[in-house]
Amino acid sequence: MMAKATQWKVDRIDELTELLSNDGIIGIVDVAGVPAQAMLEMRSTLRQNMNLTMAKKTLFRRAWNEAGLPAEKLETMFESAQQPMFVHSNSLNISQLFQQLEQTRTGRAAKEGDIAPEDIVVEAGSTDFVPGPIVGELSAVGIPAKIEKGKVNIIKTVTVVKSGEVIDGELGLMLDKLDIKPIEIGIILCGVIVDGVVMPPDVLSIDTNALLTQAVANALAVAINTGISNSGTIPVFIATASAHALTLAGQLDSSALDDELVATLEAAPTVTEAAPTTDAGADEAPSEEAAEDEPEEEKTEFGGLGDMFG
Repeated sequence: MMAKATQWKVDRIDELTELLSNDGIIGIVDVAGVPAQAMLEMRSTLRQNMNLTMAKKTLFRRAWNEAGLPAEKLETMFESAQQPMFVHSNSLNISQLFQQLEQTRTGRAAKEGDIAPEDIVVEAGSTDFVPGPIVGELSAVGIPAKIEKGKVNIIKTVTVVKSGEVIDGELGLMLDKLDIKPIEIGIILCGVIVDGVVMPPDVLSIDTNALLTQAVANALAVAINTGISNSGTIPVFIATASAHALTLAGQLDSSALDDELVATLEAAPTVTEAAPTTDAGADEAPSEEAAEDEPEEEKTEFGGLGDMFG
């Protein structure tokens, strides 16, 4: 029996070593507290894109060493894993791997001895309970309640357990009746190793929408600055040209403008205030002598700013 057990361990280490030696992403996930049926369902949905392998930590460590990987990196990922599994994928990048694993997170009812991951708060308000002994049961676990207008109401918002405290079994049952499932379970990523560097999950939580929005804004700015015409830049160019035209029109005498431009300028007086300044002294009135010396320009018909632009 001992020989068989030893051979089983050797074979298992060989399998794990081969997995660790493959190309792709290698990481550690924690599946502590996940019921067997839920685990089967989660693995079924993930199997197409990744391989999840469970073993004892001692076997993980021996395979890790056999694959020539740095031992301290594995221990770093083990720190937050109560029940670890290897995760490997050669079809996903680290961000995609993280996002797919995050989708397995769900809540379960609290049991005797569970640790509250955060403050557990019960909000004041009506419940679906039928008036009866439930009022006393709620009060017994620190949730003040009374019957009002034929309904069981929680009369005050209370924090029944603070983060890090142990959850009482009776309280856990009552929270479940209130549809409060405070214990988060799932295939929780503890870290991945990339080029010898352990990347924890907090640096993998990337808001792709924000990145895409910023990328679009940057691309538009580049296109505008380089004069590229497309569906995004043409409206900007037209708006800029219109603003410049109105600024120019604001410097002309109103008699030189058609009625439409006059109305536009009156509706947007700030345009004229934004007229660009000229060189120093350019806005000073010419002296009377200079004005007398200048020949009178030939008068021509001018049909408004539209004539200037054809």
